Amino acid sequence: MNAVYGKMFRTLACCALMSGATLGCVAAGAQVVGESRRKVPQDPDVAVLNKLLADAQAALDAKDYATAAKDFQDFLAKKPDYAPVHFQLGYTYTAMGRTADAVAEYQKAVDIDPSMAEAQLNLGLTLLQTDPAKAIGPLSQAVALKPNQIEANLALAAAYERTNKPADAERFDAVAVKIDPKNFEAHAGLARVLLQQKKADQAETEFRAALAIQPDYAPGHLGLSQSLTLQGKSDAAAEELKKYSALRPNDPVSQLDQASLLAKAGKDDEALAALDAAVAASKAPETESAMRLRVAILFHKKDYAGMVLVLQKLIAIAPANPDYPAELGHALLEKKDYAEAAKELIVALKANPSSEDVLKDLILAEYLGKNYSATLQLLEVMEKHTPLPMGSWFVRASCWDSLNHKPEALAAYQKFLSMNTDENSDMYFEASARARTLTREIAEKKR
Repeated sequence: MNAVYGKMFRTLACCALMSGATLGCVAAGAQVVGESRRKVPQDPDVAVLNKLLADAQAALDAKDYATAAKDFQDFLAKKPDYAPVHFQLGYTYTAMGRTADAVAEYQKAVDIDPSMAEAQLNLGLTLLQTDPAKAIGPLSQAVALKPNQIEANLALAAAYERTNKPADAERFDAVAVKIDPKNFEAHAGLARVLLQQKKADQAETEFRAALAIQPDYAPGHLGLSQSLTLQGKSDAAAEELKKYSALRPNDPVSQLDQASLLAKAGKDDEALAALDAAVAASKAPETESAMRLRVAILFHKKDYAGMVLVLQKLIAIAPANPDYPAELGHALLEKKDYAEAAKELIVALKANPSSEDVLKDLILAEYLGKNYSATLQLLEVMEKHTPLPMGSWFVRASCWDSLNHKPEALAAYQKFLSMNTDENSDMYFEASARARTLTREIAEKKR
């Protein structure tokens, strides 16, 4: 039996026979001639039924559920239309782990007496464990019969939550909170469904209310962290994740979330430590998502050598992902390993020919690697798709200049100078000087 609802079953079972379970009153007395009164013997059949009920209750008190079930069965063999005993037998089957039999008995109870709120509730609670969608019907009846019963509202909210209907769950969890503002389960349930609906500020309030009642509620710290994250409160979210991790130290998912929050807060070293802790907790190789986060952190730290190592692992586990060669090429470019950068970027460009970012990185890798012919070819490829920016004209001019193609270099320098408005920049100064020199050299050659 679910721990959350076990108390409900026990309480309801103790009250199950309050409305008519004792049958001795059937022949308690009768009118006689005259004014005298005399005791009328009890109906033997009623006495047998009452003894079965008394024996069954004694067996329940002793937790001898098999005996209690037999007594209730014997009672129902004589009086099959008595709803409270079907209810009691259902509870007994629940205690014995015979869920299907319990459902059948609770169903018989509500079929006989639809107004029996306890039977509707227990039927819903039993179905909630295996078929939440079917639980909604009897639980709705239980709430309709007893709208201020917190157990019924909580159970119906749970049924809606488990069938992915958070808005409906919110309604009944909110009722439960109003009935008992100090009820932990009500605040926790309401917080969960508010978070599912991205109502982050309201979820934060409810998670804090739940944690005020039960400070060591680990999922509450996790949920509060997620609520704070949605609101952009990264530092506070990270603190809540630390509390969660202290309560659940071997949860690699929370460590990964914590690393992400720490990275957003600019705490790179702490984020990397959280990633290392996640790997240690999982006792398995680092996941692809974790490695991607590690790459982002290393990039922010400008640790390009570290990036290269992680990206090589990513390519090994996901060779079809075109982003990884592109990122590896960029990391190698930043590392000034131009030849290796060009190799990776060529692979990335073949996988994604329309990527302007990859093409730009490849042009820069070939240029800085002094592969001028390849650079000029790539600039021609770029020019087919988009007008060359100012800096690309300087690169083109420099390449032609290095290859001793003076007319082409002069034309490219002049184009760059016509686009450049910053006459104090180093590139403008160099281009101007080279343009004057090339103009003179070309003129002298023509003489």
